[in-house]
Amino acid sequence: MLPLEGIRVLDLSRVLAGPYCTMLLADLGADVVKVERPGEGDETRMWGPPYAGGEAAYFLSVNRGKRSVAVDLGKPEGQEVVRRLALRSQVVIENFRVGTAAKFGLGYDDLAAENPGLVYCSITGFGPREPAGRPGYDFVVQAESGLMAITGERDGRPLKVGVALVDVLTGYAAATSILASLAGGRGARLEVSLLDTALSALVNVASSALVTGNEPRRYGNAHPNIVPYETFDAADGTLAVAAANDGLYRRLCAVLERPDLAEDERFLTNPGRVEHRDELIPQLQAVFATRPAAEWLEKLDAAGVPAGKVRGVLEALEAAATVTADHPTAGSLPLVGSPVRPARDDPAPPPLLGQHTDAVLGEAGWDAAQIEALRAAGVVA
Repeated sequence: MLPLEGIRVLDLSRVLAGPYCTMLLADLGADVVKVERPGEGDETRMWGPPYAGGEAAYFLSVNRGKRSVAVDLGKPEGQEVVRRLALRSQVVIENFRVGTAAKFGLGYDDLAAENPGLVYCSITGFGPREPAGRPGYDFVVQAESGLMAITGERDGRPLKVGVALVDVLTGYAAATSILASLAGGRGARLEVSLLDTALSALVNVASSALVTGNEPRRYGNAHPNIVPYETFDAADGTLAVAAANDGLYRRLCAVLERPDLAEDERFLTNPGRVEHRDELIPQLQAVFATRPAAEWLEKLDAAGVPAGKVRGVLEALEAAATVTADHPTAGSLPLVGSPVRPARDDPAPPPLLGQHTDAVLGEAGWDAAQIEALRAAGVVA
């Protein structure tokens, strides 16, 4: 039995942070009902190419294990449908602009009055720091949080991370908050913002800035506080080497057959290596360039020095344990496995838009004639 079996999650979120959170909850056994707009659905359904079976790969990446209900929240009858679904749920998650949920009669105060045990999580862009209603996008938050300023080559332009990392981390933060509230057995009003998440993700970089008062710089693939902890080009590929303490550094020098570098007073300790990185790193790079990556990896692994090959995404996925789901239109659909354990070994595929409308409404007490009337009125689809 999975930990969240018997927990109903009403997912009013869209795009990435909220759907990533609810996918994690579905992985843990929750029954996640995703509410989408008729005709269009979650914006990510249109974020392609690429597509599989007519569904955007982006949408497929964060919506496994859920059931889709298409409801028009612009109609009062649609708001009532969703309100009734919320009253049957233990968790509601939303990422509307501030005030929108309350306008629909779906705010925390509206729902908790009848469902006091409800765990209600709102995901916002900037929390209380900005004018209400300012939309939050990962790209903008990476820029405003400082994350972009510390990403990129030392003398290059600020760069975003290659994925919407703030959205993903916000999904984890929201899931953690929800799980804590469920464990406590009490209803709760939660708010998780992209900006707060991004600032917390700066960790040691933020702490260094606060302690010194200095603006952190970009280091490319190097580390601001540990040397050597970066990439090196071998004769036929690139390696990531993490000699994170003095002992590992000495082992690295032995592998490279450069005992002189281990004995050099400038490089004996990590603070010295950080101070003299521009003198040390070129010497290490010159040795790495003399042999193939596979040979270096074998030697480093034998010596216990953490290192890995810089892989492409497909190569990394081929080496990992992916899962497959039988999708209604895409057929056998490969998916990245869940990072949480225990989790479903055979997750349900990401749903088609409105695929489960009739089933979910039937469970909530609507009969076939009532559902058909709602469909005829354009309230559900």
